[in-house]
Amino acid sequence: MTDQPFAGRRILTFVGDIYEDLELWYPKLRLMEAGAEVVVAGEKTRHKYEGKNGYPCVSDAAIAEMDSGDFAGVVVPGGFMPDKLRRNPKVLSLVREFAAAGKLVAAICHGGWIPISAGVYRGVRVTGSPGIKDDLVNAGALWEDAPVVIDRHFVSSRKPDDLPDFCRGILQVLGAK
Repeated sequence: MTDQPFAGRRILTFVGDIYEDLELWYPKLRLMEAGAEVVVAGEKTRHKYEGKNGYPCVSDAAIAEMDSGDFAGVVVPGGFMPDKLRRNPKVLSLVREFAAAGKLVAAICHGGWIPISAGVYRGVRVTGSPGIKDDLVNAGALWEDAPVVIDRHFVSSRKPDDLPDFCRGILQVLGAK
């Protein structure tokens, strides 16, 4: 493949049991297609996690070993996984570091729970699953009901149907860096 504008760039994504299958795999494959290396980190290295719809994902690395300085940004899929990982101090510190450095922080659907718990959404225009709208608003985010919302280096989307727009937003933000 000759058109790989993000060759040499590394993106972090999180995985855990009951992740939303499409919300992990679609961005991962799209970023790989554009030349990026996508590292899937879970609480354990080389552990097989089960998606909400049964699709497995084996983690490349452990979250505890990750360093935000090694990545151009983070993509947070939804499902029920974010509700568990939002309680992991290392996940929250990584997201805070990405946000403070002006690096990509992308979340879709219930993935927004992690940036909420990291405290990085105050004053940021975002969207997410309507089921977490109140959480987003109460965290100080500025809610918009749109397929994708881009506010500086933050990209957010509502649901799997929005994945094409979500991925275009991610690529747009990465292209601006």
